[in-house]
Amino acid sequence: MQTLAMFPGQGSQYVGMGQKLLKAFPKANAIFEEAEDASGVAIRRLCLEGPEDELKLTANTQPCLLTVSVAYWHILRDELGLNITHFAGHSLGEYSALVAAGKLDLARAAFLVKQRGEAMQRAVPPGLGSMAAIMKMSTEQLEALCLKHSEGVLSVELANYNSEGQLVIAGHKEAVKALCAEASTLGARCIELPVSAPFHSSLMHAARNYMEPLLTQTSFHANDNHIIPNITAFDVTTYSARYLVEQIDGPVRWIQSIQQAQELGLTRFVEFGPGKVLQGLVKRILPKEGFEVISTDDIGEALKALKS
Repeated sequence: MQTLAMFPGQGSQYVGMGQKLLKAFPKANAIFEEAEDASGVAIRRLCLEGPEDELKLTANTQPCLLTVSVAYWHILRDELGLNITHFAGHSLGEYSALVAAGKLDLARAAFLVKQRGEAMQRAVPPGLGSMAAIMKMSTEQLEALCLKHSEGVLSVELANYNSEGQLVIAGHKEAVKALCAEASTLGARCIELPVSAPFHSSLMHAARNYMEPLLTQTSFHANDNHIIPNITAFDVTTYSARYLVEQIDGPVRWIQSIQQAQELGLTRFVEFGPGKVLQGLVKRILPKEGFEVISTDDIGEALKALKS
């Protein structure tokens, strides 16, 4: 069975993530230690004890999610002898996917995502930007509304193509609110997201400028494993820093990434890491028959499911 290994992004974190994994497999502590040394973040304390307000700070969330996701991957790969050659991650999860694919060292990834989180937080003053999930509206309708409500100095853009039933916009707070008000009159359901900045929008340009030299100076190892970058949604084996650079202020094309995996003949989709966000999105994107979607959030259940 051809498999896509998937890695979650910000929003999948919760206090207690990784606890069962570390208890069942103490050797996973080595992965946490390496990431802690590289990022300077108390990853195990934040993951296991919180507090939640501290864990959800972008500069903390990103190295914590990266580490837990990579730990799930390493343990399950080693325990089951998994031979997976195709990888994708949602936003931040692309860094986890690169580590799992052997294209990026964990220590460098942990350093980069710590820097990325801080740069994103600095890019936009508090209260200036926001994000909202839009349900029950087509991509074409929403793209048209984004153009309509981007006037003068205000802008709003499609930030995440999560599934046909869930799209996410980001931009100036006033523009996001105005778009949501009109979308609601057209039958859409809009939910403002509890995030600290308008990620994956042009308002992240300062973060992109900061991260670009750090990313272009990063070594990506050559191997035959496949990555589906968020920004293009096209399968590649030779990875370039530009994918991560452009992702910062560009959209996450998750619908298109899963459709690309489907076109490649992949039939099993495994979410390595905490939560079940990607499992839910993939089930909405793919046909109901002919595909298997697995979450590893419960390590015991994941071991059983992946053995079969």
